[in-house]
Formats: sequence, structure tokens, C-alpha cells
Amino acid sequence: MIELKHIQRRFQVGDQSVHALDDVSLTIQDGEYVAVMGPSGSGKSTLLNVLGLLDKPDSGSYSLGGTDTTHLNDNAQARARSAQVGFIFQTFHLVPRLTATENVELPMTLASVPPKERQARAAALIASVGLTDRAHHRPDQLSGGQRQRVAIARALVMKPSLLLADEPTGNLDSASGKDVMELLEKLNQDGYTLLVVTHDPVVGARARRRISMRDGKVVDDARG
Repeated sequence: MIELKHIQRRFQVGDQSVHALDDVSLTIQDGEYVAVMGPSGSGKSTLLNVLGLLDKPDSGSYSLGGTDTTHLNDNAQARARSAQVGFIFQTFHLVPRLTATENVELPMTLASVPPKERQARAAALIASVGLTDRAHHRPDQLSGGQRQRVAIARALVMKPSLLLADEPTGNLDSASGKDVMELLEKLNQDGYTLLVVTHDPVVGARARRRISMRDGKVVDDARG
């Protein structure tokens, strides 16, 4: 379960203090499928960064899987992030010189997973996203939809419980975007908690819960 209580996050812009998150309190149950929506500057990307342990709030508390992460040091946060969170980004963030398989293996390499286990887990995940025939291609040899599938496989490789997708269809045509969302929704059905940040109302409407943000605040929280 995810629990945010009275989260505040401010940034200094010139001589002004901007509330990126302003007293945000949320509870997200395991296995939920949530879309976070709002205009640019509404705070949705800052919320995702806090949830993914990429950023720390100025005040308030954030519990992930029963652990209060607020006062963890940087190393402890990094371990929690690696073990519990998988990230999927609009721009894929694949390493250009690595093949699809090598990109999927990368988090395991950084975590010192033995080579045979890395290879087996990467091959299984590449197959699960339908890219076995592209396993040894580099990103520049893949379509946008294929690159996002590699990124999804990489997000799953450390066996997280939470998937955070930041505008996952933003760089894709409508057909590829639909395929990617169907893949993410299948993962949610398999038990992953899925949170999608999007400005696209069509993507947002697919979620079972829709959180709307404006000026750093949650202004609506609708289910169904």
C-alpha cells in the first residue's frame, strides 16, 4: 500500500517559492490502476518523483509497502527504489549502444545479479513483451513502440510491486500507444500496482481511478 500524508514540496524559482505539491494526502491500495492527470505545472510529475523515491518532500510522510520512507538516507532510498519501483518514461531512456537484451539486463548488472540469472530473466521478459526476434537489436533499430516494450521489460526485471509510467504513450502513434497501454493493463491484472501520469484524457479514461491535480493540489479523485 502507498500512503501519503500532508506532502509538501516547494521549489525556489527566482525570488518566489513555488508549491509543486501542496498538502497532498493519498492512499493507493496494492493492485490499483490509477491515472494522475492535470495541466503542465500541476504537480503530477513531482508527485511521481516522490512516489518513485527520486525526490524527497519538504514535509509530510510517505509510506511505501509499510515502510515510512521519509527519513531514509539516500542509500536506503536507492535500495527501496530498486526493489519496489519500476519506471517507464515517455522518452524510453534506453542506452543507445546496448541491445534490447542488454538494456533489460542493466538494472541487474548494477545490482550484481549473476550473469546466468541476468540472461535468463532478460530473455523471459523480452519474450513476454513480444520482442524475442528483436532481442539483439539496438534502440535505433527498433520502432517507438518496440523501444517502449523494452523499457517495460527493463522496469519489470527487478520484480517491483509498483509501476510508475510517465506519459508512456507520449512519443507513440495511436496504434502503438494502444498496444503499450494494453500491455501495462495486463501487468496490472497480473497484480502490479500501476500509476500512469498523463495529460491525454483518452489514456486517463482507461484507468479505474483518476486523480486530477492543479497548482500542486489534488482537486478530484474519481473511481469507476
